[in-house]
Amino acid sequence: MGRLRRRLLAYRSIDFLPSRVPGGTRPDEECLLLVHIRKVVGQVRYRLCDRCEQGVITDVTLEERFRSTGLGTRALSHLRSRHPSVKWRSTLNLRATRDLLRRMSIPATAAAACPHTMEPDV
Repeated sequence: MGRLRRRLLAYRSIDFLPSRVPGGTRPDEECLLLVHIRKVVGQVRYRLCDRCEQGVITDVTLEERFRSTGLGTRALSHLRSRHPSVKWRSTLNLRATRDLLRRMSIPATAAAACPHTMEPDV
């Protein structure tokens, strides 16, 4: 599949579906599923604290064929539009996600505790 075709597919045929993380260990952990024709092709895992209006992106995964198509940028933009008052940060430090987060102006921070839950981010 050509790069232009993959980019068009990523912008036209992908639906974003918010979900709770099945079997998640934390009640505040959520997931944005990226779905193409009833198949999950990626996800963004994150946690929100409504009291301090902060969000932490804990994982971004995409199928190999959707990398370098702008889908990661589109997914994070969608997440920002769903939660406009939230200040986002991330605990990710892998090269691919680090570049995406830098483009989106989302700072990468070390694990830190939310003062309201007193639980460390992992």
